[in-house]
Amino acid sequence: MAANVMFGQLGRRRADRVFRERFSVQNISEEEIRRRYRFEKESIKQIVDLLDPIIGHRTRRSQALSTELQVLISLRYYASGSFLEVVGDTVGVNKSTVSRVVRKVSRALVSLAHRFIRWPADDELTIIKNEFFNLAGFPGVIGCIDGTHVRIQAPSQNEPAYVNRKGFHSVNVQAICDYTGRFTNIVARWPGSTHDSHIFRMSGIRQTIEEKFHSIKDGVVLGDSGYACKPYLMTPYLRPSTPAQERFNSAHSKTRVTIERAFGWWKRRFHVLHTEIRMTPERVCTVIGACAVLHNLAILFREPLADEDQDLDVDGNIQGQYKGPEDGKNIRNYITQHYF
Repeated sequence: MAANVMFGQLGRRRADRVFRERFSVQNISEEEIRRRYRFEKESIKQIVDLLDPIIGHRTRRSQALSTELQVLISLRYYASGSFLEVVGDTVGVNKSTVSRVVRKVSRALVSLAHRFIRWPADDELTIIKNEFFNLAGFPGVIGCIDGTHVRIQAPSQNEPAYVNRKGFHSVNVQAICDYTGRFTNIVARWPGSTHDSHIFRMSGIRQTIEEKFHSIKDGVVLGDSGYACKPYLMTPYLRPSTPAQERFNSAHSKTRVTIERAFGWWKRRFHVLHTEIRMTPERVCTVIGACAVLHNLAILFREPLADEDQDLDVDGNIQGQYKGPEDGKNIRNYITQHYF
């Protein structure tokens, strides 16, 4: 009897695999595509072409997902910030598949960061200085720097370090942008409790800027009062006492708002950055890097923002005023005296 049961089980016919209907963009309007994925069809095609050598399957064995579908799954996740299961339901795959795809595509995008997030070459800096000067008359600006917080779920390890001053868990992201809002440098690896000035002090871009700076002609970066005033990093006067210092602060603010606007565009386009990301900090940092690459691609492709997302608020710098040595005051005073 037992033998019959055993052989009966072994002799069962394997159930047929059931494949869910896969999503296609072919019959969807450009407006709907941009609303769902933040890119138009042609831009998505270019992203697919970029990633296909990295994530594309060479065969269709086991119903492998196409590069296009992997990109669409990931873009929908970045754009919505929804639960992985919800994203999977919209494209016809299960939650575990969405998780694997998002991780794979995010890593692929980060691997392209050196091509799309890069510090400007010397010949580009002249153009950047001129365009920044046209905004508010502030001379020699080669970039604007700030930090923004991306909310995450409480991690299982080193949890207190991720609690920022506003009391929620986050990753503190430092970015520098040019006059178009394009990121020229980004650092996404520090827990939320880390001060902005410490992130900059420990970053490779600080050393690069510092080594290239010999005079104001080499250009300066603008930061808020959360940073130390350095010869190459200009911060506003905390208590302006003359009309010239007030004009300096006004021009500084009107120019530095570029990075705040860039963060706003970034988080409106990729709503996952505006919600709580339910992943480990390591994977969150990869998603942040992927969205930074996509942000620059969106600017390169001249992608507009969806109108419905215009009113979202963005966390600005919440680290407070920097307290410590500042050796850039002479340069700041020179700029004030000669330009304001």
